[in-house]
Amino acid sequence: MNSLLIISFTLLVILLLTAKFKIHPFLSLITASIFVGILAGEPIDAIASISSGMGKVFSHFAIVIAAGSIIGTVLHRSGATSVIAEDVITLSKKPLLSLNLLGFVFAVPLMCCILAYVVFIPLAKEIKTKLQLPKGFAATVLVLGTLASYNLIYPSPVIFSAAGELGITSREIMLPGIIIALIVSFTGYLYASKVCNFTDMSDYFEDENKLNLENINKPGRIDSYSPLMIPIILILAEVFTNITVLDFLGNPNIALLVGVALSAILPGRHFDFSDVRAWIEKAIRRSGVVLLDMCGGGALGATLLMVGAGEELGNMMLGISIPSILVPFLIAVAIQSVQGSRVVTMLVAPSLVIPILPQLGLPAFIVLFSMASGTFLISHFNDPFFWIFGDLAEMKPIEVLRSYTFGGVIMGIVSITLTTAFYIAFY
Repeated sequence: MNSLLIISFTLLVILLLTAKFKIHPFLSLITASIFVGILAGEPIDAIASISSGMGKVFSHFAIVIAAGSIIGTVLHRSGATSVIAEDVITLSKKPLLSLNLLGFVFAVPLMCCILAYVVFIPLAKEIKTKLQLPKGFAATVLVLGTLASYNLIYPSPVIFSAAGELGITSREIMLPGIIIALIVSFTGYLYASKVCNFTDMSDYFEDENKLNLENINKPGRIDSYSPLMIPIILILAEVFTNITVLDFLGNPNIALLVGVALSAILPGRHFDFSDVRAWIEKAIRRSGVVLLDMCGGGALGATLLMVGAGEELGNMMLGISIPSILVPFLIAVAIQSVQGSRVVTMLVAPSLVIPILPQLGLPAFIVLFSMASGTFLISHFNDPFFWIFGDLAEMKPIEVLRSYTFGGVIMGIVSITLTTAFYIAFY
């Protein structure tokens, strides 16, 4: 069967299973992945792709997600996130814009938009609670900020390899990337403020027994900030120094495990160890649910790649008579929509675009930002970040589509528009 039809049928199956029949996302994604293999006439190969796709996601994110969940849960239960949120609200006239900028600033040095989101989601949840915001508002503001810088600013992994393949220096793309990314990030902030009006006010960190944080003996600022900031400092130090010991301590997995230890020792000093242990166990169980959803997304992406859907979409884009500046953009959109990883998109897209550069007649840095703009869309069920965002923000798949997916679409359109403006202004 034609790969484009397979993609269409598969997405329809996932939407029906998750939105209409309320089937757990993991089961829906695995079912859809098997469905892809059957339609393509390769059911045995699909099983192997499902296993490899799940394994790749788990190996990359298991420690990060589990450690982030533990840090967030312990800091919330101990009252530490309340301390940090109070400081952000007090020091900033626009705490949500500050949250957007936090995600924006840290996504590139952390070399992972997912990691930046996991680190700061406890703060987003606390600000949401204190300001009595609709569900998902603060989380969406944060996540769209991380996407803006990670997709557009050198030396993010999304930009780095493609810039090298196109022969572009950092000096050529650093300033334009920052300008475009700042405007795109603010666009995401405005979008979140308009669409994130979900009425369910339940909190991911709270169970059926509501917490009364006002009566908790809250930890001091050192105890509150250390489990979040020390891992960030270690990761940044590894990126910007050549100290051997930091190659180990600055690895995101190790740095976040250091944060786990600090969250248990410092804020936990005010509570019985049995309480802290219970919080950690709850966090690990929760992270298992998140990881299953992510692995399902990895399985779907792997099976779609197996049937050659990305290549077929790319070839289709090349055959359409459209403005040359949109060709790299649409090729990246096609690859991103099929397999879900922004880094993979920018590893594959240049191989399709570089052979046709003479026909396009575009400057290399315009081609780069056109492709990078395409990585914002369309991120959906096969994107692990889709499930991380929704699970940690406690949002239904349809709500994640409205906030994360369509927010990315708007940001991608703004990004390609700004890229076109740069081209018209300077070329």
